[in-house]
Amino acid sequence: MEYVYPAIFHKNKDTRYTVIYPDFPGCISEGKNLGNAMYMAQSALTQWIGYLTDKKQEIPQASPVGKVKTSKAEFVNLICAEVKNAKAIKRTVSIPKWMDDKVVQSGLSLSRVLQDALSERLA
Repeated sequence: MEYVYPAIFHKNKDTRYTVIYPDFPGCISEGKNLGNAMYMAQSALTQWIGYLTDKKQEIPQASPVGKVKTSKAEFVNLICAEVKNAKAIKRTVSIPKWMDDKVVQSGLSLSRVLQDALSERLA
């Protein structure tokens, strides 16, 4: 599911930016430059919403951009976060017996190996 929220970017005295979300008190991020701050802001928002989702807490409505107050050293930008449902599900898979034997001998988690392989393939 995609979420879009306004973020306030505050330019610090050096090249760093601090980012806060008016709709999520406590959700703060920082970047060493504007590009890094944008990336970090998206990551922070994604993790924050993911946490609220996992805890079955309400996700607030996004504030209208025009209603977000800023100072002279700040600007507002919309940040998009895509939160994926990470709930584990059971699937039946078939693998050759020799592979299963090797997995058991090596102590690997078949689920972890499959998840890692699929994550790499789907990225």
